[in-house]
Amino acid sequence: MRGVPALGAAFFLALGLLAPQSQAAPVGPSAAAARTTTGTTSAPAPKSIPVPKSPDASIGDRPLASETAGKATSPKAAPQTPAAATKSAKQFSAAAAAVDCNLSGVMTSSGSALVQQLKALPDVTCTYPLFDLTGTDAGKVFREAQMVTVSDALRAASATYSGDNSAGIGQLVMFLRAGYYVQGNNSAAVGAYGIALQTSIRGSLDAFFAAPRSQDVTEANGATLNEAVTLIDSAHENGRYAGVVKRLLAGYTGGWPNAMTTAVQHAGWVIEGGFDAKRADSGFVAALQADPTIATTWAAFVTRNSAQLNGGDVVTGVGMLLGNLVGNDTLRAQGRPLVKDLINRYPLVGATGPLTMNLVWFAEKQDKGNCSYYGTCDLPTRLVPLVLTVNHTCNANLRIRAQDMTAQQLSDTCTSLINQDAFFHKVIKDNGAIPGDLNTNLEVVAFDDYYNYSLYAWIMYGIDVDNGGMYEEGNPAAAGNQARFIAHEADWLRPTFQIWNLNHEYTHYLDGRYDMAGDFEAGMTTPTIWWVEGIAEYISYSYRNERYAAAITEAGKKTYKLSELFDTTYDNADSTRIYNWGYLAVRYMLQSHPQDVNTLLAKYRAGDWNGARTLLKQTIGTGYDADFATWLTACAADNCGTLPTGGQAPLCTVADTRQFDKNCRRDNVAATTGNYSYSFLNLPAGVKQLTITNPPAGWVYFSLYAQQGFAGVSVTTQYQ
Repeated sequence: MRGVPALGAAFFLALGLLAPQSQAAPVGPSAAAARTTTGTTSAPAPKSIPVPKSPDASIGDRPLASETAGKATSPKAAPQTPAAATKSAKQFSAAAAAVDCNLSGVMTSSGSALVQQLKALPDVTCTYPLFDLTGTDAGKVFREAQMVTVSDALRAASATYSGDNSAGIGQLVMFLRAGYYVQGNNSAAVGAYGIALQTSIRGSLDAFFAAPRSQDVTEANGATLNEAVTLIDSAHENGRYAGVVKRLLAGYTGGWPNAMTTAVQHAGWVIEGGFDAKRADSGFVAALQADPTIATTWAAFVTRNSAQLNGGDVVTGVGMLLGNLVGNDTLRAQGRPLVKDLINRYPLVGATGPLTMNLVWFAEKQDKGNCSYYGTCDLPTRLVPLVLTVNHTCNANLRIRAQDMTAQQLSDTCTSLINQDAFFHKVIKDNGAIPGDLNTNLEVVAFDDYYNYSLYAWIMYGIDVDNGGMYEEGNPAAAGNQARFIAHEADWLRPTFQIWNLNHEYTHYLDGRYDMAGDFEAGMTTPTIWWVEGIAEYISYSYRNERYAAAITEAGKKTYKLSELFDTTYDNADSTRIYNWGYLAVRYMLQSHPQDVNTLLAKYRAGDWNGARTLLKQTIGTGYDADFATWLTACAADNCGTLPTGGQAPLCTVADTRQFDKNCRRDNVAATTGNYSYSFLNLPAGVKQLTITNPPAGWVYFSLYAQQGFAGVSVTTQYQ
């Protein structure tokens, strides 16, 4: 099983002091082996640890189109997210500065007076606040009788439509759009919409789209047309007006005015709504089944305008929706050749990547088992060198595959992870890796931003992408297994470079290798999330010497008892409990009851999950709850106790650059290909653990062998 859903509110981990975090395991078979293809058997998928979401994370699992895609100039058709209403209010605020909008007449009128009030508004933007109505106001303004009145008026006005908004038709359309939106979100307040409105709205849309001037290719017509097209979707009349969609796609060229291009974009909304499984009443699929030329016109729209493809254009946005054809049982036969042609016609990366990868998603996810037909069975293998053009080795235990990182960024990232390794062992005080754990190396995969992560990571590594990244431990007992953290740069923090969640995720790797027996799934047999996520947060913030403000704020709320936090799972908790309170629980236990932590980790390392659970729930039980509450009070006042010192170990001071001492480092270690860099240190009696090896007392000699020449490496020794 792979891809436990990512949880959590976004939190920022600065690379500055430090870079990434990852928990990875040795890479074994290529990513392609994790996919099921025709005539092959897929390898077991790596186990995954959720990663807190990035601010850009999508709510679904389909790859995003580019962020530069055209945005709606007003709220999208109902049903939609509440954010649209907020957007309308913001737009109204801007418009109101230049236009005197008074909606009092609209709010209090009915019948012909309502129609006149709407037409008299000085600008169509004056209707935007109507999308925000709720409660009694919503019911009074948008009850069905009001909607029928305005719809009938639109039908009458359409007979003489002049190709612009001189007669106020735009305000009538927007009132109807707002009504559907508000009723969709406040049906109890507004009441049901029935056959009377359906009959009326069909008559008004019939009349508008039949009006000769509604086909003018002008900015003036487009301003009203694009809202009328959206009204099709609002009213769930997608199938009845599939011909309007066909007409727009057939006529579109890159020379169309902006508002007309927006009408084509909104035709995409009609298409998308028409395939919505919750809209069985839209009739869109039936319309495409009855007229196959709609689909071929749609595909021709893409190829005819392919010069525009850049990821954020209307051709990409509407074209990638063609994939819905192969996801529908009744349309799959007509959709397959069209989708196949586009997938194989355009490059997988660059300007055409968003189109091709979205179509690949439909083919892979909704027409499963047919990758040989589409020619995509080897796509994961093909994509890795095309997308991840940077391949950098930090050391024998750590490699970075990246889409775009500079030499300095790579060096800083490697240094951060290597130094964090020593810091982790200082806190955990382990005796080496768990016997049989073969996850000796980690691969960090860094996409350039969340957009590229969403576009490619799902197929390259077989993961969900509605998250901030994914750590895959795999089976640490399997030879050839590869632990991997698949991440992306936090592009919203640029020019500061940071790989999202790296220090947190690297702790997962270390924790899995040195604290938790078996694979990720084994560690989930009892509630361990308080520790798994708590230690990742604790190490991340402590290592970077960073104050965890969100957790300290939570401490003051005293939401949970310590004994309750021992029961945290991914299923029963939100991101605040998982991350903020996991941190607080782990910090308290490490600082106040280190011997209990040592006992607990001994059981985790032995895979004694039931024994660990007995320790937490019976031996400790509620015994520390009162003290934890007292500690929370102090922590909320910024007196959480002493953290271990983070950052790099100090430089070694002995004149001989080959010699190390306790807890120090040497920078700029180098060796040419085929040669060694020799080092040594003198251990006193009683040392139980050295991070390099399991040492005897006395002089210890170690060396780095250069399979390839290296320079600028930092080496740290640490022992207790």
